[in-house]
Amino acid sequence: MKAKNKFKRIAIKIGSNVLAQADGALNESRIAHLVEQISTIKKTGTDVIVISSGAVAAGRSQVAVSKKTELVAAKQLWAAVGQVKLMSLYTQLFGNQQLQCAQVLTTKENFSDRRHYLNMKNCITTMLDNNVIPIVNENDTISVTELMFTDNDELSGLIASMMNCDSLFILSNIDGVFTGAPDNADSELIREINADFSSLQKYIAPTKSGFGRGGMLTKCSIATKIASEGINVYIANGTKNNILLDIIGNRIKDFTHFVPQSKTTSVKKWLAHSQSFAKGYVTVNQGAADALLGAQPTSLLFIGIVSVDGSFEKGDIVGILGPDGEKIGIGKAMYDSATAAEMIGKKQRRPFVHYDYLVLN
Repeated sequence: MKAKNKFKRIAIKIGSNVLAQADGALNESRIAHLVEQISTIKKTGTDVIVISSGAVAAGRSQVAVSKKTELVAAKQLWAAVGQVKLMSLYTQLFGNQQLQCAQVLTTKENFSDRRHYLNMKNCITTMLDNNVIPIVNENDTISVTELMFTDNDELSGLIASMMNCDSLFILSNIDGVFTGAPDNADSELIREINADFSSLQKYIAPTKSGFGRGGMLTKCSIATKIASEGINVYIANGTKNNILLDIIGNRIKDFTHFVPQSKTTSVKKWLAHSQSFAKGYVTVNQGAADALLGAQPTSLLFIGIVSVDGSFEKGDIVGILGPDGEKIGIGKAMYDSATAAEMIGKKQRRPFVHYDYLVLN
């Protein structure tokens, strides 16, 4: 198999319902088959990054916690035990294919700071440059609920965006996005989704999978955002044999493809995924809102700001609100909150948020 140009670098998210059996134990034969497919793709010269769920599910099957253990603590324990088992299995299976893999554990906070973000990007880049397959997972042992990813679908989107992947594969236990419940005979598989996702939301039930934290609604939301950044996204059934090879080889159509839109810069990709990291907000007047949302690119100047809320430092992420209180964008502050408050409404050549560090809704 020869990799096509659009598959020079790919991210593959493998969901818990693909990796785990009904009792929560790892499905080692299925994982072995996925590793064989990934190895075949890797050996064509394609960079491959794996975002793997399964640690908590694997740990749950290994440890029976006492009744007095709180759920959050139990999940931390299961993650700690299960991650060891999961990575041990990956190491063995990739080793059988004469390939090296490496563990990358991260938290949502690592994406909030540009310096940490770039450090992680450089680390994964070094792995790829040295022919090592990164296996990324959330560090559930130290993550707290309010700072956790929605699930690994969100993490996979962040990784695909950060690493400038050509394609993101989200593997679940169903074929893709349907016009109704997948087990309904009248439901049809939607094979291609373009920019407008809003019309499809009526088809998608906000239910969650058995072992994961997210559902199809989360997958579609992430896929739409990633596709808007110029990355192909495929939602497919990871329990089917050779699913990755068949998609890359253009041999099947039983998946949902989110068609990529225009490319964006790496900084704007980071900002596009930073909505939840805002340390504060600024409200702008109507003139500034019209200018920001107009056809011509423009920075946010102090003369258009009417209020500053929250405490933030220079370089932090801030939300931008219109005069009606609606969020119109997000950006990287060039001043701290105290200085910004003093500069409200003043004419200043240096902007509060430069256009290069501004993403609009």
